[in-house]
Amino acid sequence: MGSQNTVVRELLTEAWLSWADRGAALGEADWDRPTRLSEWTVRDLYAHVAPAPEQLSGLPAMVIDGPAGLARGADVLRTFNRPGGLAHTAAGQVAELAKETARATEPAVLIARFGVEGPAALAGIADLAPDTVVAHQLLGPVTVGALAEVALMEATVHLLDLIAAVGGPPPAEGALHFTRALLAEATDPIAFIEAAAGRGSEPVMPIIR
Repeated sequence: MGSQNTVVRELLTEAWLSWADRGAALGEADWDRPTRLSEWTVRDLYAHVAPAPEQLSGLPAMVIDGPAGLARGADVLRTFNRPGGLAHTAAGQVAELAKETARATEPAVLIARFGVEGPAALAGIADLAPDTVVAHQLLGPVTVGALAEVALMEATVHLLDLIAAVGGPPPAEGALHFTRALLAEATDPIAFIEAAAGRGSEPVMPIIR
């Protein structure tokens, strides 16, 4: 694997293990705490972010020849979050799926997905190069590297949601720095720079839903 994808994979594994450690420390009542995502409890949040090992292990069977329509994580974010994109049209379905999964899945199972099954499945596809193209059901042709980048961003952003609900130490610095850079990359560079410098009037935030 390329060095960048190796770093992303290591950071993603570290993030998932952090979710597992934090979940193991939660009391029974903590799982029903509300989060700042008004539709979700802590258990719903865990259900939404928990890796699906079967999806990871199934990636080799999805490999296709040809160029990727989405080659980087920023490409995926722009596609998802554009007006009329899936972040808008499928938001209700995503929220309900998380709730359904949470109702059907015990916390111990969710913790195991983060701490054991997800990292093992990720290690099992370590020979897939980051520029490997797979046929994604929703995204079309997309690289493995782009999917890994978005997974790391999601794990980090939602870990901040979890911390806001139950406390605990911040995410790893590497994950924070990567996520900051990915979100900045997903925006128009001039609009982002001018907004960050306090000069632009064009709305830039939020970058993702």
